Amino acid sequence: MSNSVYIAAIFLPLLASLIVGLFGRTIGVRVSNVVSVGAIFAAAACSVLIFIEIALGHQVKVLPLMTWIASGDFVVEWALRFDTLSAVMLVVVTGVSAMVHLYSVGYMSHDASRQRFMSYLGLFTFTMLMLVTANNLVQLFFGWEGVGLASYLLIGFWHDRDSANAASIKAFVVNRVGDLGLALGVFAAFFVFGTVSFEGMFAQAPEKVGTVLIFWGYSVPALELVCLLLFVGAVGKSAQVGLHTWLPDAMEGPTPVSALIHAATMVTAGVFLMCRMSPVLEFAPIAGIVITFIGAATAVFAATVGLTQFDIKRVIAYSTCSQLGYMMFAIGISAYPAAIFHLFTHAFFKALLFLGAGSVIHGMHDEQDMRKMGGLRKALPITHLLMFIGSLALAGIPPFAGYYSKDMILELARAKGTYFAHFAMVAGLIVVFLTAFYSWRVLCLTFYGKTRADKHTFEHAHESPFVMLLPMLILTVGAIGAGYLGKEYFIGHERLTFWNNSLFVLPANDVVDAAHHLPEIEKKVPLVLALAGIIFSYLFYLVFPKVPAFFTKVFRFTYTFFYRKWFFDELYTLVFVRGAKALGRGFWKIFDGKIIDRFLPNGAATVSWFTAGGLSRLQSGFVAQYATVMVLGLLAFLSYFLFKTVLPL
Repeated sequence: MSNSVYIAAIFLPLLASLIVGLFGRTIGVRVSNVVSVGAIFAAAACSVLIFIEIALGHQVKVLPLMTWIASGDFVVEWALRFDTLSAVMLVVVTGVSAMVHLYSVGYMSHDASRQRFMSYLGLFTFTMLMLVTANNLVQLFFGWEGVGLASYLLIGFWHDRDSANAASIKAFVVNRVGDLGLALGVFAAFFVFGTVSFEGMFAQAPEKVGTVLIFWGYSVPALELVCLLLFVGAVGKSAQVGLHTWLPDAMEGPTPVSALIHAATMVTAGVFLMCRMSPVLEFAPIAGIVITFIGAATAVFAATVGLTQFDIKRVIAYSTCSQLGYMMFAIGISAYPAAIFHLFTHAFFKALLFLGAGSVIHGMHDEQDMRKMGGLRKALPITHLLMFIGSLALAGIPPFAGYYSKDMILELARAKGTYFAHFAMVAGLIVVFLTAFYSWRVLCLTFYGKTRADKHTFEHAHESPFVMLLPMLILTVGAIGAGYLGKEYFIGHERLTFWNNSLFVLPANDVVDAAHHLPEIEKKVPLVLALAGIIFSYLFYLVFPKVPAFFTKVFRFTYTFFYRKWFFDELYTLVFVRGAKALGRGFWKIFDGKIIDRFLPNGAATVSWFTAGGLSRLQSGFVAQYATVMVLGLLAFLSYFLFKTVLPL
């Protein structure tokens, strides 16, 4: 296949972004939509061809473009790396982005700045494609920061809203914290390996086992340090607990942005990074344990918060955060193929759910509060059916996509046998129940029961236009069949040839075969929990609708704790926001006002004032006094030279 296909898959979204961004007003809305949608669909078609040649053909291809940085011995080539891992990501990113672009034509049809929006979408897609095809850490960092910039622009797209501006700034700042860790990880990798090229680092990784770095008098295992620093970057971008606070606020952007950020691009960048670094991470067991615990904690945290939210988009956002926790703890137990498999299936049903939520919001005239919905099944029949299917996939009900990937992660955790894998498995099983419960809570509050909407809104609720429903229908196909069709390649017997060394697992850590041979009763536990979650949600919100209010009163502290998102925002406001303000005020009042101003500008002025005041008294106007001062000055001058000559110092 020609190299032009590979180039087109990456750069067509950028070209469309530039054309629409610079000339959108000139060429008009219709042409801008054709350019944006046409370019991304062409890129998606190229990505499918690349997947067939690279992944199914078991090939690796690197296309050098230019020498990017040359400083002494430090040389960074700008090259595009195509292996099975990047080929899978290309299909996911361009496929979901194509659906989001098409959906946006209808969703943003009444927005005055829709050309700018489509331009931002193209830029976002391009930077993510640059990230997943990077051939070294510096190039990956470029795509990483580009995704951060594009997300800032998209989250704050409606910049006339204060909440959108605050959310975009929050996303940008929180991600900068993680990006600092990533930058330090790149520096540490170059210090340890002498290169930032993936091939160079991966070849040296086994030799660097046991290498230590002296840091502030402490011996630090080099590979552990590199992996943990890179993981800090992944924590920020993939919204793991601690640096997750930007994710729900990102819902202030238009719904297509939510689908793009949460399904296939920004939040999956951290998962991709850690899987890309698997040849190094396999030799850093402590980092793996840390990743496992943080991933499991994230899954539980986000699921508990999702139980209590009423904004339909925020519930799905916390669902994303929880599923990212699954992917991360899979990485921690060396189940990289399962992590990417879940990333792959999750992209379809999560994009479907977000676009479905957008369809509900569109039909309800921008209403997002589920307490003001209900009974919409007849008004939005297609949206209801598609979100029902997406919820089945999210809950892990067979034969939908989520069943194959999520259950495989839990089975691998069980087969792993270590204490941290068992911790992750228990956390994962708890989250299975919670996920099914809040997924059906969304359906019950939105589509079933008596309506809680005002009469005018409910009577005018309507189904979305075909241009919005078509992408949802296509994603539904993936939500149904992606798991079944991909299981043999991703986690089955074909996995060894399929991944073609793009993912590396030490033989001692490979427990896929053991997971496949677990007792059937153990394999059915997640399904039983998922069905229990669905049944309990149905009973709570449709059969006995007063029960949730009863539980809210009885367990008020627990409910408040979950509803207020474990008080992370309040804690960060107290420690970092107010702390920074208090520190700044202290520097201003004490250090600047009482020390610097007092002894430097104000002090110098005071000395000058007193000196001038003393000297002014000598200006009396009496000649005799002037003569006396002159004589005394002369005597002092002569005395100085006399003593200096007779008694040299």
